[in-house]
Amino acid sequence: MKCLIQRVKKASVHCEDELLSQIGKGYLVFLGVEEGDTEAEADKTLEKLLKLRLFPNEEGKLDFSIEEVKGELLVVSQFTLCADTKKGRRPNFTSAAAPELAKKLYAYFIEGAKQSLSSSVQSGRFAAMMDVSLVNDGPFTISL
Repeated sequence: MKCLIQRVKKASVHCEDELLSQIGKGYLVFLGVEEGDTEAEADKTLEKLLKLRLFPNEEGKLDFSIEEVKGELLVVSQFTLCADTKKGRRPNFTSAAAPELAKKLYAYFIEGAKQSLSSSVQSGRFAAMMDVSLVNDGPFTISL
């Protein structure tokens, strides 16, 4: 399972000109589910994500988690995070999970986030073409 975490001031997802989700201060998380991933892997990834201290204190030191700053979470499925670009010029996506497994673990991850985080948890639409907008706070991006 791969996550690309962007600390944002705000973010939103549109699909076919329809606003699906939007958040204020928090994380925009792109989630890639790989073949062989399990619910245990999703739990471990979510726990790490929620405990990471990516928000600064008064001195600028990264000292606060998303929960501590009451940040919001927007999770977007992105199988392209599973791309293999080692050979050739076209990415290979064979390590991405089959859609049925990916959809199940994506939903599981979001449900776990909703149970664990006291602030808003939003999501994109699985397997849809989406327009994702964000104002990156930093910029600040972490790969997990």
